[in-house]
Amino acid sequence: MENKMNLTLLADFYEITMANGYLEHGVADQIAYYDMFFRRIPDNGGFAIMAGLEQVIDYLKNLHFTREDIAYLRSKKCFSEKFLDYLANFEFCCDVWAIPEGMPVFPGEPLLTVRGPAIQAQFLETMVLLTISHQCLIATKANRIVQAAEGRAVMEFGSRRAQGADGAIMGARAAYIGGCVGTACTLVDRDMKIPALGTMAHSWVQMFPSEEEAFRNYARTYPDNCTLLIDTYNVLQSGLPNAIKIFKEEVVPRGFRPKGVRIDSGDIAYLSKKARAILDAAGFEDCGIVASNSLDEYIIRDILDQGGKVDSFGVGERLITAKSDPVFGGVYKLAAVEQDGELIPKIKVSENVEKITNPGFKVPWRLYERETGKAIADVITLYGEVIDESEPYEIFDPSYTWKRKIVENFVAKPLQVPIFEKGQCVYESPSLQEIQQFCKEQIDTLWEEVRRFEHPHKYYVDLSQNLWDMKHALLEKYCVNCAEKMKKSK
Repeated sequence: MENKMNLTLLADFYEITMANGYLEHGVADQIAYYDMFFRRIPDNGGFAIMAGLEQVIDYLKNLHFTREDIAYLRSKKCFSEKFLDYLANFEFCCDVWAIPEGMPVFPGEPLLTVRGPAIQAQFLETMVLLTISHQCLIATKANRIVQAAEGRAVMEFGSRRAQGADGAIMGARAAYIGGCVGTACTLVDRDMKIPALGTMAHSWVQMFPSEEEAFRNYARTYPDNCTLLIDTYNVLQSGLPNAIKIFKEEVVPRGFRPKGVRIDSGDIAYLSKKARAILDAAGFEDCGIVASNSLDEYIIRDILDQGGKVDSFGVGERLITAKSDPVFGGVYKLAAVEQDGELIPKIKVSENVEKITNPGFKVPWRLYERETGKAIADVITLYGEVIDESEPYEIFDPSYTWKRKIVENFVAKPLQVPIFEKGQCVYESPSLQEIQQFCKEQIDTLWEEVRRFEHPHKYYVDLSQNLWDMKHALLEKYCVNCAEKMKKSK
């Protein structure tokens, strides 16, 4: 789905003031490398899921400054006419590499890398971060919920609780990548072909003189897709008996079977067990039970652990807002520049070790066991380094370098693929169905210990020796204290 409005100025103002300054001081055309990565997995999980790339591509394809944009910037009286003329004739010319959507990803590795004139490459920060961070966040949360459901369908029901229209639309897209079977959002079905799902609200039941009449009218309208909401008044004493009556009188005689009943309140584990027994006794063993009501992965897990007989889940606010941990924390950092044909690595130093960046033009790899196909670890190398699968390869923890491991009989795959070359898109985005299937396949390459909710096994993202040496040399150059910390960790 393409943007319906020009989002070029959806940028932090300092992106534009810096671009103006780069032009003024003669570094606008200097080639710069930027990495987009994240530092922490939401909910202290074992992995995140890459998403949002297609929308970044749409943004970059349509990146231009309108006359209205130029007039607005001129009114700020802080930009040169030379700069405004540059923007009026703007043509995107950067190279972009990215990890495909649906791939499990980990802190520190570049999800997206941009190479191009500094005036352009740094300008992309805001849109790259907000687009990828948001969809990674929701796809990751959705997948946790899908895992908790243990093969039962999960429907994204959060449009009404999302943070704005874009949060609802792109959140539904990300949730589908993460494994949801459909969405409550009709617009997303129309534009993205994600199945729109839903039955009735409590107001339907309240609209008619009785619950029985409300069910009867719904069943007559939708006999082939009849799911009834049974908790408006009382699940076991009213809703379920009336539903069974209507199934027998209105659905079955028309040659159909009831699709299900939905429980939206109360003790879902207890009510679903009771409902299952009553439905089975009435001859409706094939009638599903749908649960909703502020669900998340922990509540769903508890319902199933307690023997709940739920066949599918509708999950709203806690999915679409990633309520338990709603910030993905993506960052976009300068990693290198080119000067007189030479690559000059750049590093951001901090007293917080996790905020020290990895310098240089890099390539993230994933190492898989050849025999099982399971992921061993990720390794970030300098561009041009080759990981030879025919030879043993030593990996080590970049913070605690004495933790080392020799890897043999493995397959090494680079994670990023080319997206833009000199401003021209060279990547064809897969369909959402293909992305969802790819996501499922790639998550299956992770060990169960990495996928668990609490205290997952740490999946290592290591640095090649050459990259670690480069980083250490820069730390020694810029920060004696940081270098000492690195030496102690070694």
